[in-house]
Amino acid sequence: MKTVAIMPIKLKNERLPGKNTMMLDGKPLLQHQLLATMQTGLADELYVYCSDEAVCPYLPKGVRFLKRPAELDLPTSNFSQIFASFSSEVPADIYVYVHATAPFVTPRTIAECIEAVQSGGYDSAFCAVKIQDFLWKDGEPLNFDAANVPRSQDLEPIYRETSGVYVFTKAVFETWHRRIGRKPYVREVSFKEAVDINQPEDFRLAEAMAHIDL
Repeated sequence: MKTVAIMPIKLKNERLPGKNTMMLDGKPLLQHQLLATMQTGLADELYVYCSDEAVCPYLPKGVRFLKRPAELDLPTSNFSQIFASFSSEVPADIYVYVHATAPFVTPRTIAECIEAVQSGGYDSAFCAVKIQDFLWKDGEPLNFDAANVPRSQDLEPIYRETSGVYVFTKAVFETWHRRIGRKPYVREVSFKEAVDINQPEDFRLAEAMAHIDL
């Protein structure tokens, strides 16, 4: 089975301009996830999919550049459009979709997600944070009985999907046009691994956490 990793990149971001090449802990932001993915040794090929060749000097050795249509840089572009374009040019059995904005996802986490799908036991894998709190919706408790409040550790956990890494088979996308299938492996991650940089304050948080082991 051929496994291909892709990192979609655009250099002009609306909320935090130039974020993907901003320096974090001595490296451009995009290099963190690229290097972590390379360290797993589980991807046969690793691409940065970007409309601008100006990204090339930031790519670690061994990462391939593939130019994408400029219209995929529009704010309205979504995962399905970007991945449909990429997969039409780069065929594979399993795809690893990583984001530059999640710099603290570890090689171990990425490897577990890839291995879960490569084993055939799962059709996809993604990262998530466990939420085990008292939740409310429309003025009513969502996950507990207010008349008989349980201990927080006895609440049924809910998992919040993070954007760190997605692994999925070609069949998952072809069948449902999405990155999570019907039998996913859910990899619980730490608060630090769940950091996703979109706003200036997110980047400041990442700078503060870069040397903290959480």
